[in-house]
Amino acid sequence: MKNDIQLFPGERVDELYANDIKIIQSSEVFSFSLDAVLLADFTKPVLKKKGRIVDLCSGNGAVGLFLAKKTRAHITQVEVQPRLADMAQRSISLNKLSEQVSTLNIDLNDIFGQLSKDSIDTITCNPPYFANQPTSKKNPNPYLAIARHESSATLAQIISTISSLLKMGGKMYMVHRPDRLQEILRLLDSLRLVPKRIRLVFPKKEREANMVLIEAIKDGNPGGLRFVPPIVVYDENNQYLPEVRRVLYGTD
Repeated sequence: MKNDIQLFPGERVDELYANDIKIIQSSEVFSFSLDAVLLADFTKPVLKKKGRIVDLCSGNGAVGLFLAKKTRAHITQVEVQPRLADMAQRSISLNKLSEQVSTLNIDLNDIFGQLSKDSIDTITCNPPYFANQPTSKKNPNPYLAIARHESSATLAQIISTISSLLKMGGKMYMVHRPDRLQEILRLLDSLRLVPKRIRLVFPKKEREANMVLIEAIKDGNPGGLRFVPPIVVYDENNQYLPEVRRVLYGTD
């Protein structure tokens, strides 16, 4: 028991010091990592209290909780795995954010029974990175397999859902792998989402990018795509560089 919130065997509480947010995690299931922190930092959410934010493929709720410090809008987290959704809900209570953040434990195919089309101002998404190919080797841990492979929803289904949920002029923020950027841009173009800002993330300055952050606007004006300065995570001594220390710890 921690702050009257139940922890089950194997669970721990980690903290994002920059946001003063505590998150229930477990080594047995998919835990948040740097991609979630960078996505939340990259996102420019609607700010007004009446605004509506949705975090799809929310896992244990990290992105939505991190965003809560940036906005007064209500945040709905959507996660298909019951255990992760339960961890997310307990983390919401742990941070005393129940009035601002909520969790839906539903499949993406059932989302429009809970959320109306054309009603959301900001959507964030840290989706499974790997296509669900018959030949692809999957993690034997079912929690990790679902989090990493598109077994419950394809990238096309996810982006289509984002487009349907967003208001005209609403914004989407996604983190993914650079090797799928062409596919993502093609899907965005076919689903009324206009990319406006892209940021690459490099593990080290001499290494290839291993993450890409994307902002798109529903029915946005064509053109105007910006590639903003990249993030480099580690220096030559494997220490976090200042920008990453800022998003993790709140200090340079």
